[in-house]
Amino acid sequence: MWWIYALLSAVFAALTAIFAKVGIKNVDTDLATAIRTVVILFIAWGILFFKGGVNSISTLTKTNIIFLCLSGIATGLSWIFYFRALQLGKVSQVAAVDKLSVALAIVFSIIFLKEVLTIKTAIGALLIIAGTFVLIF
Repeated sequence: MWWIYALLSAVFAALTAIFAKVGIKNVDTDLATAIRTVVILFIAWGILFFKGGVNSISTLTKTNIIFLCLSGIATGLSWIFYFRALQLGKVSQVAAVDKLSVALAIVFSIIFLKEVLTIKTAIGALLIIAGTFVLIF
């Protein structure tokens, strides 16, 4: 079931790049990121209220809060740099290079989460890295 959500994430990430490229034409990318963030804020909290998940706020630990905040900071910085890259480059190149994050996530998961690297995962990561370099150079 996880892969369905992952595919939907990929579809919406692709649409994000297309919509953003059109939306940031002649616009400050930081302003564009701020607008996008407000929209996401309303959607995320709307879903939380609709599903009744607000009650689970009290179950958050200090560690949950710290790492969710760090994740939010990383997301915000990612969006700021992504929008700027989209403004300067082609969607087909920027979106592809952005997916280097997959290979980096694999490396980070091994280092920080002690996940086991399989041959299949290693080959996939190496192909992503190789593809990224093909698009950059």
